[in-house]
Amino acid sequence: MKLRNWVSPENRFIVGMHKPFFKVANQRENDCIEELGRIKNGRTGHGEPIDNRRNFPAGDLDVAEAAWIFEIPNPFSFRGATFIKKEWADKRAADPSSIKLPPRPTISLSTSLAGIIGSDDPDQISRAFRKLPEPMLLTAAITSNAPADLIRLAGISCSFVVDRENRPLGLFYETNREDELRPLIHNHPLFEAVANNPSLPLPYKQAMVLRPGAQGGSEIVGEAGSADADGHVFEYLRRNSYIAWGHYASNMADDSSRYSVGELSEEDISGLRRLYYQRTFLRMADQLGLDPPPRRRSLTDKELESLRSLIIKRFWEKPAPPLRFNNTLWGWNYGFDFAPTLYRLHASHQQIHQQFALIPAETATVDGSLQPAYGCGDLAADCAERFRETTGRDFFASYLAAIRANTRTDGRKSGPASLIVHQDDNVMLFVPKAQTSQWELQLICLGEIGNIIEADSATRTSLDRAMLVAMKILDAMGARMVTTIEFSKRFDAPDRDQRLLYSFLPKLPESPGTFSEAQQRWVNGHYPEDFAEACRRVRKRIEP
Repeated sequence: MKLRNWVSPENRFIVGMHKPFFKVANQRENDCIEELGRIKNGRTGHGEPIDNRRNFPAGDLDVAEAAWIFEIPNPFSFRGATFIKKEWADKRAADPSSIKLPPRPTISLSTSLAGIIGSDDPDQISRAFRKLPEPMLLTAAITSNAPADLIRLAGISCSFVVDRENRPLGLFYETNREDELRPLIHNHPLFEAVANNPSLPLPYKQAMVLRPGAQGGSEIVGEAGSADADGHVFEYLRRNSYIAWGHYASNMADDSSRYSVGELSEEDISGLRRLYYQRTFLRMADQLGLDPPPRRRSLTDKELESLRSLIIKRFWEKPAPPLRFNNTLWGWNYGFDFAPTLYRLHASHQQIHQQFALIPAETATVDGSLQPAYGCGDLAADCAERFRETTGRDFFASYLAAIRANTRTDGRKSGPASLIVHQDDNVMLFVPKAQTSQWELQLICLGEIGNIIEADSATRTSLDRAMLVAMKILDAMGARMVTTIEFSKRFDAPDRDQRLLYSFLPKLPESPGTFSEAQQRWVNGHYPEDFAEACRRVRKRIEP
């Protein structure tokens, strides 16, 4: 495969520019001229009529100058290319602070129904709720921020066990055909939608989804923090996972409920990530035949780092140990949304949680042969290998150099040019030159660290803090759904250049995946430098 030339020999990004002009032969036979309406004239609206005549030209067309489009090949060739419409981006460049989403309005269906039926009697309003069609109930469950609405909707979706003051204690359960206990849920989409609404009072959230066991029998096999301290996190085993060989989920405990990044503390993010580090180190130690640490307690910081050092030391021994599992899978789906047409728009649960697993080195095919198992970090490794073969240079070192040497996409000398949002001695948080989401951020290790096994305690702390910075910036700008993924190097891969990389991918309103995105053509409305400036301004505002 020919490597696309995304960076110059001087370690600078190369940006393409389309300045289209063209002629169009007119093959239309008929003119279908119709009136479209009238120009508004005072209160009457009976002004001059307008029609669609401009849509039916008489002859051929000569488009002397169409919209200019920047084309930026993604440094990671498997992620396609980004296209920026100059007209849109120039408007954002005039005011980078305009890159944000408006806050959600205050919505109360109970108040609206009271006005419609002419009564604020709670029983009448509740009866009106039950007469609404399901799409309207789902819309209310997603958009309302009135607790009274959500309590009514929760009562429609499932059956609660309540105390004498009608406060929820838990759910009623029933036995299915397989003799398994299942909560008595009357409307599953409505149940999920209302349980994920941050404005639902905490006792209802706990009864519906937060209390351990409410979502099923997944065993809790790890814990960070405690019920007596802020930042309590549980680690769940998902044994029958959609990820082969099972996966784990670090989930904020019911006594430390978090439904937004704005509520998330450094202790929270440290606890969530700590369980990922601990589980990975434990499983690697077991593969390598190292003595197991004590059970039924979390490892101390010193024990965790000591275990990591033993793993690294074992890797240096000859011969190199064979590994059945040699790569990590980590991801975070933040936020939830549900269309009234029953299209799920994001994660299965908005409670702050992260998922992780180990990926095997190989998988058996149906005919009994072996092939490498898939890991998305391998795609980055392939790019690095082709880049080195073509240029004789290290890919990630060149990528970092290009980020630091960046100039504005539009070629202007004035205006912000830096892509860097945050950095310390160990990591850099930045806006990629070719964003695959309109608000994508990336987090990269500055040293030769390709996975969390190679990341020492200081680097892990830097990663956790930068991850929180990224999410708080996106949250403050209005992002409500963000997918974050990790690109990691195989534990036994020899390449020292490959860096551990995270990609933060917000989903924005009116930006559904279409044929463009299916072709890895990412359409954007701002220059990456202006988005980086917007992020820096937000960071300065939200930092204490």
